[in-house]
Amino acid sequence: MNGIIIVDKPADWTSHDVVAKLRGAIKIKRIGHGGTLDPMATGVLPVFVGRATRAAEFCENAEKEYLAVLRLGLETDTQDITGAALKECAVTASVKELSAVIPRFLGAQKQVPPMYSAVKVGGKKLYELARRGVEIPRQARDVFISDIRLLSSDGNDHSLQITCSKGTYIRTLCHDIGAALGCGGTMSSLRRTRAGAFTIDKAFILSDILSSISAGDIGKITLPVDFIFSEYPRIILSEQDTRRCKAGALFRAENLTDGRFRFYGPDNEFLALCDVVADGIKIIKGFFNP
Repeated sequence: MNGIIIVDKPADWTSHDVVAKLRGAIKIKRIGHGGTLDPMATGVLPVFVGRATRAAEFCENAEKEYLAVLRLGLETDTQDITGAALKECAVTASVKELSAVIPRFLGAQKQVPPMYSAVKVGGKKLYELARRGVEIPRQARDVFISDIRLLSSDGNDHSLQITCSKGTYIRTLCHDIGAALGCGGTMSSLRRTRAGAFTIDKAFILSDILSSISAGDIGKITLPVDFIFSEYPRIILSEQDTRRCKAGALFRAENLTDGRFRFYGPDNEFLALCDVVADGIKIIKGFFNP
């Protein structure tokens, strides 16, 4: 089997747990996900099966969209409500003041990853050190937050819609917004609604996926690998050029403008994602069956 399953990840499951469950159900070794979600988070988790795993990196690097709830007046050691409370204080900031602070966190910026994260420093995952009570300096990382919208407010809880780059920690964003307001903040819920081309409306809950697998209807819940590249134009190759492509010997392109394209064989087999520059072809990633 080759394809992509969009899982609506349940709370209290790690991304690895989901992959392991599907690996056992599909009975396939070659399987992986396209971007980790924290255990408390729900939502879009693309799972790549078979040769589709070659496309996982494109999803990991893609823009993400989240729905999060920021709780003001509370700071925890994990920067979300699963952690131990470090500080609680009265909230005097108004919704108007929150709205005024939010634009500070838009655009390119540096973000320090939380101690409770899978980032490795000196070969050790930060959360492994944090669980031993050890805190170490962390290097700030480049992230880009393109949009933050305040959707609603209920007391100290504020619902946000966030669009951001790979590597952005939403709980750190909540913590930093709370710090900017002087009252502290933590993330009380998180749901990923989009990961690149994959949106929540294409996701299936785990029980429905397992039922489809058991019934032999896995095709109903599987997307083809080329779906992730649907924004790029489609090119059908001749049989001769298809052979050249599979042999890594397709170097020239005629009558094509420069850009990125999806190349297919005459039988509609998705062959490769390629860049065309000055009539030359560079294969970015091949997906054909050898």
